[in-house]
Amino acid sequence: MKAFLFGWNPIKFKLEDINDDIKTLAATGKLEEDWSVASHKTIQIGDRAYIVRVGIEPKGIFASGYVASEPYLAYRNGRHYYRVAVTLDVLLNPDEERILTLDILKTGNLALQTWTPQASGISIKPELVDELEGLWLNFLENRDSGEDY
Repeated sequence: MKAFLFGWNPIKFKLEDINDDIKTLAATGKLEEDWSVASHKTIQIGDRAYIVRVGIEPKGIFASGYVASEPYLAYRNGRHYYRVAVTLDVLLNPDEERILTLDILKTGNLALQTWTPQASGISIKPELVDELEGLWLNFLENRDSGEDY
């Protein structure tokens, strides 16, 4: 499976309704969001998506899902760029809940990946995808226990 890393910088873009979105996801099992994608030539429907908070602490992965659309051209602030829809399966509020932080992501083999990308929607190195997914699932299972990973 291919995986992609989407960046969110709360300094540049607010997620005003994140707690409502978390409730919607819990109630319906589905939440779709559109994200900018730099790797628009290789991304496909069904690819794994991880969303990382950058810009301010805590930095790290706070959401995951699957690519739900083909890339499409959008226009904002005088420029064209590609976007995709991502159907989220996990969404955490980084200001209120533990997230998978950069200090954990920058250990071992995972240190080979850029976790604070300049562009949203970059490819995660194929050799790291399984390890990242395992770490993410372990984190989600144990995050409330206060365990380190």
